[in-house]
Amino acid sequence: MIIWINGTFGAGKTTTAYELQRRLSHSFVYDPERFGYVLMKNIPKEIAIEDFQNYPLWREANYACLKKVAMEYEGIIIVPMTLTNELFFQEIIGNLRTDGIIVHHLTLTASKSTIQKRLNKRFEGKNSWAYQQIEGRLNSLSKDVFREHLETDSMSVEEVVENIAKLFDVELLPDHRTKFRKRIDRLTVQLKEIGLVKQIKN
Repeated sequence: MIIWINGTFGAGKTTTAYELQRRLSHSFVYDPERFGYVLMKNIPKEIAIEDFQNYPLWREANYACLKKVAMEYEGIIIVPMTLTNELFFQEIIGNLRTDGIIVHHLTLTASKSTIQKRLNKRFEGKNSWAYQQIEGRLNSLSKDVFREHLETDSMSVEEVVENIAKLFDVELLPDHRTKFRKRIDRLTVQLKEIGLVKQIKN
């Protein structure tokens, strides 16, 4: 089974994915972005495309890898990835479903102001690529093809995880971490993501 967590940049996909993983007894976080970083790092700037999703190879590689993992791994695969192009959605998620693989898809939504605040906390200001993509991505993700939609403006991370579990009928393990431990765990995930992006850009 695959749980694909969609949403615009700053929607909380990665944080939610790792929190969900901690609450499931047998699960794995698969990050399609990493193929994109490899592509961008190994293509000359003169012929590079700004958005790595536009490379057919990125879509083909993630479809093939996810198919292999899903067929061999007995646990739940959690995929935090923004996907707003309907054709790309079909090329990856649609093809996986055609292959008989269960893919549950959910889009985390929030208001533009909430997304802006979350990006600012990640030190991605008005000039960042992610910030400039907000409006267009939110409009695209409002389409029916990207349902289910889960509005997260007033939700805690715990509530988001619990809603996902109910929606897709998966059983969560109890969470015995202290509030401080949870903050540390989530900060560690955020710092790893920021560090990876900076490393790729340099």
